[in-house]
Amino acid sequence: MVTSALLQGLILGAGMIIPIGAQNSYLLSQGIKRNHHILAATICMFCDVILIGLGIFGGGKLIASSEWLMLIIGWGGISFLIVYAAISLRNVWRNQYQVTTHEAAANSRKHIIGTTLAVTLLNPHVYLDTVMILGSVGGMFEGNERWAFAIGTVLASVLWFYSLAFGAAKLAPWLGKPKIQRVIDALVGAIMLFIAYSVFNTLLSSGAVMS
Repeated sequence: MVTSALLQGLILGAGMIIPIGAQNSYLLSQGIKRNHHILAATICMFCDVILIGLGIFGGGKLIASSEWLMLIIGWGGISFLIVYAAISLRNVWRNQYQVTTHEAAANSRKHIIGTTLAVTLLNPHVYLDTVMILGSVGGMFEGNERWAFAIGTVLASVLWFYSLAFGAAKLAPWLGKPKIQRVIDALVGAIMLFIAYSVFNTLLSSGAVMS
């Protein structure tokens, strides 16, 4: 049963993490630039580990019970996603791309840390996927099986984020072409706006927009 719980955690964790979103889009862009992409992947992974742990071992109920906390997370996420989308779409409009190289316009380590934390922690979907959904399923297990489920979800996070970072860096000579960069920026901008819209609809349906 422990092995079954671990596999369930691995499969469900992958299902929550792999779909393209703010985190994955940002990590993909950093991998293409080869700009502290391993650091960014590590931050994403550790944030997931903490949030998954909170959800599985009881923290999800605390967050879900705080209307103000969810409201702050929601509006903060909408604001950040719109700004991020605007930057991506502005790049598409200007179309001033150059072939990406390892030395090209690298951001500082502090900038990468701050932006990665913002992309992760200001995205309400991260809390929904890790704390709420994975936490709810993990909470149904007991003892060693709960720990096995948690390890499975964490393993999915580790495998995906590092695979994405290394894969993007490996394919950088192709993904770094100006035409490909423009398409990626357009997709990232559209995804960010879609996520922001879906979060706004969630707040609207809950009555938080009018309160």
